[in-house]
Amino acid sequence: MSKAPLPKPTESELEILQVLWQHGPSTVRFVNDELSQKREVGYTTTLKLLQLMLDKGLVLRDDDSRTHVYRAAVRQEETQGLLLDRFVEAAFGGSAMKLVMQALGNRRTSKEELRQIRTLLNEIENDKPETEKGGPDELA
Repeated sequence: MSKAPLPKPTESELEILQVLWQHGPSTVRFVNDELSQKREVGYTTTLKLLQLMLDKGLVLRDDDSRTHVYRAAVRQEETQGLLLDRFVEAAFGGSAMKLVMQALGNRRTSKEELRQIRTLLNEIENDKPETEKGGPDELA
């Protein structure tokens, strides 16, 4: 039996998930206070969004006490991967290279960031099976 696909959060839902991933299980009031630090958000709006997210399976709710506590039902890494895959497919025709070239070409990259990118590329290359590794003529 295959797993159900992860629901795609909206931009507002993603903001709420960021709060829950960073702070863990939280009340509506806490989530609303965190969101309001960036922009004005009404308490009832936050509550309604959390209720919709519960219906979509993005959050879980603990009803044991009078104050409901919500927690993320989806993992941060999986959600980011899903959103990135969809973005790369839609904006760059599925090309990770085009994404990276655009990202590196549009902003100043520090020497430390470049070092980390080189390390990551080396790790990725070293993890590939020999049949997938290209020889010198593959780049030509």
